[in-house]
Amino acid sequence: MGDDLASEEDTLLHSEKEFHDAAKRNDTARMEELIRRGVDIKAKNNTDRTALHWAAGAGNVDAVRLLLDHDVPVDDEDSFGMNALLLSAWFGHLRVLQILVNAGAKIKCVDRNGRNLLHCAAQRGHIQVMEFIMEDLEDMCVDRTDKMDRTAFHLAAEYGRLEVVEFLIRLGCSHSAKDKEENTALHLAAKNGHPSVLHKIIDVGVDLDEKNVEGLTALHLAAEGGHSDCVKLLLEAGADVNAQTQKKMNCLHYAALHGYEEIARILVDAGIHTDAVNHQNASATHIAVLQNFPAMVKLFIDAECDLDIPDNDNLHSDSESWVVKHLTFKQDHRLETQHIRSVMWRLATKYLKPGEWKKLAHHWKFTDAHIRAIEQQWTGTKSYREHGHRMLLIWLHGTITAGENPIKGLYEGLVGIGRRDLAESIRKKANSDSASPRKCITM
Repeated sequence: MGDDLASEEDTLLHSEKEFHDAAKRNDTARMEELIRRGVDIKAKNNTDRTALHWAAGAGNVDAVRLLLDHDVPVDDEDSFGMNALLLSAWFGHLRVLQILVNAGAKIKCVDRNGRNLLHCAAQRGHIQVMEFIMEDLEDMCVDRTDKMDRTAFHLAAEYGRLEVVEFLIRLGCSHSAKDKEENTALHLAAKNGHPSVLHKIIDVGVDLDEKNVEGLTALHLAAEGGHSDCVKLLLEAGADVNAQTQKKMNCLHYAALHGYEEIARILVDAGIHTDAVNHQNASATHIAVLQNFPAMVKLFIDAECDLDIPDNDNLHSDSESWVVKHLTFKQDHRLETQHIRSVMWRLATKYLKPGEWKKLAHHWKFTDAHIRAIEQQWTGTKSYREHGHRMLLIWLHGTITAGENPIKGLYEGLVGIGRRDLAESIRKKANSDSASPRKCITM
């Protein structure tokens, strides 16, 4: 036919590409014309898809029939392990699926993830396809698992398919089956924030405090995902608010880690142990401070959390760690910081102009939320002095915790906001004070 390749990326000739495109749009007249011209009806593209894959996936009954009339292989798989039958289930094309079954397609096929027809239809929410699979096809097990040991019930819960969940429950599926990570359908519905599905699974009577391989309950996953409606549902149903993971994390730790204030309030109101510590002896308050969520810290202070719990010393600063150095929230009265604290008090109350403390805060990467939290206490038109002092003390705590030179940092910050006059004044005083533990070395 004198065909060239359709493109450098494709393995199809122009006529074969045209044949595939005609199958996609159900253009049987063009398909027949190309067949008469000798096109290879079995041709595969660079992902091993044939015209039958495209026709089945698009639900094109006429194109599918035409291809079957010309004896195309019905069970050919693409590079994802999907054949025409699985694609028809995935996209919910019942009539195409029935035609393929009648043409002898293997009904026990699975994709490369081990997912069968029921898995595909369940994940996508195609009830009519599922009804046909379970009622008309032989030996279809409702609890068949994929390579991750997930059933159709797992997938329906994970993707929030309420109607499918109800259908599978009516069929008598296992409500408490666990996947390879020991998640149940309850875990997956909570993790992905599907309250209506979660409610339905709770109603059938499952263990609300079942733990997965990491020791997380559905409540942990709902809290970690920021799904407050799911958190409420589980607590109302009687889930254990104080459940801990293998690393002794409770739900409040996860709320603090991500800054979920509404969930933290729900958990506190439900009676969670606010001072519980994880495997590194860090409380939710430690985590909120280290994650820089001031409104969350204020919530914990209002809840009368213990602010004097010491965490573990010298923890490694890897991704699993919440704290790098010994951290406590006792007011700083140490002799070695007395001088710098005095400097900050004078700076905030005498020298910084209204609004300049905010410029400093932004220079030091304080968040807008952090600044708003500092500003919450209004004591009149001179409030900016107190706000500035609070901000400076917070910055000082972080600087000393990080082992940095506070005088040097203060100098650079003042220069950064255009107050070199103040910066030089502070440096001179610091360098002339023999008692100052750290000289200001900026260059």
